[in-house]
Amino acid sequence: MATMLRSVDSKPDPLDDHSLPGWLYFDPEFFEAEQRNFLRAAPQVVCHANEIAQHGEWRSLEYLGESVIVIRGDDGTVRAFANVCRHRGSRLVDGEGGCAKVLTCPYHAWSYARDGRLVGVPHRNEYPGLVTSELGLIPLALESWHGFLFVTLEPGAPSVAEMMAPYEAEVAPYRFEELGAIGRVTLRERPLNWKTIADNYSDHLHIAVGHPGLTRLFGRNYRIGAKDHVDRMEGDLVDQPSANPSERSYQQLLPEAEHLPASHRRKWLYYKLFPNVAFDIYPDQVDFMQFLPVSPTKTVIREISYALPDARREMKAARYLNWRINRRVNAEDTELIARVQLGMQSASYSPGPLGTSEVCLRSFARKLRRLVPQARLAEPPPPGWSRTAG
Repeated sequence: MATMLRSVDSKPDPLDDHSLPGWLYFDPEFFEAEQRNFLRAAPQVVCHANEIAQHGEWRSLEYLGESVIVIRGDDGTVRAFANVCRHRGSRLVDGEGGCAKVLTCPYHAWSYARDGRLVGVPHRNEYPGLVTSELGLIPLALESWHGFLFVTLEPGAPSVAEMMAPYEAEVAPYRFEELGAIGRVTLRERPLNWKTIADNYSDHLHIAVGHPGLTRLFGRNYRIGAKDHVDRMEGDLVDQPSANPSERSYQQLLPEAEHLPASHRRKWLYYKLFPNVAFDIYPDQVDFMQFLPVSPTKTVIREISYALPDARREMKAARYLNWRINRRVNAEDTELIARVQLGMQSASYSPGPLGTSEVCLRSFARKLRRLVPQARLAEPPPPGWSRTAG
């Protein structure tokens, strides 16, 4: 069973000044140890409650080989279940979402009510000892945090509410509970270890080098911080008009978000929840991003945008421009982290130094070393070590 850190020990570690060894970014056994020690326990966002407002509406998530569905029952309660029929293990539903009166298995037509109860068994007389009350869908832990629905495959991690407690006052004015989706879930497969993406998300030193657009928007005021379970990054839009048309138009057209404090009306704010869920919070919209591990060298980036109802033409334009700007940022990051992944897989790489300002990378590396102690080793242990790790 996974057991994740509840707090960060402040005791100095001789490895604190160094990044993680390269083998952690492609080794199959380390990936197995990560899954067992913390990835399966990590809360994963599925959707927003407003996306399944009607009875029978559901959304799905694929994570670490498991398929999960969240569905609103006839009593209005949202529940999470494994997307697995209790008869022969078939997946019940396909796709990212839908609406169903009952969930009927496409293999043998066993059917389940919206609350997970087994309610239909063809050829019922062939199962004389069947107890239907014992064969409902397998429930999974579900947490609603400000309207966002998170599931966990195993216990052991702090709740999202616990993780985000230090930022509760900052998040509250954004009125997350009222958000509605303004797009569809996108899935971008990348030939990368999930940590390569997670590291880059919290890396501030590459902004001025690899993201000229963000540098034009923020100047040199991009700032970062790390708490026990959350990295926080922010940048305030500068008054100097950008030379780029999309950026300049965004600066000019972004209307006042009067529900936000003045300090946040022109702020781009980012939170990364350990290990692999992030929120990009803008005055005009809110995006979530997940780095879903598939294999030691394959990750799916899952994301979607949400916003408060706002019919102003300027706000609609700002949201479109936000998308254009960040599409460029994503393309820049894709190229940058592909280079890092290749370097991590080189036998010539050894852990490099971490600067004193790289507090997020230091925090991430410290967690990895405590959750999987073999991360402290410069080389992988002999084969078979992952079966007893943790």
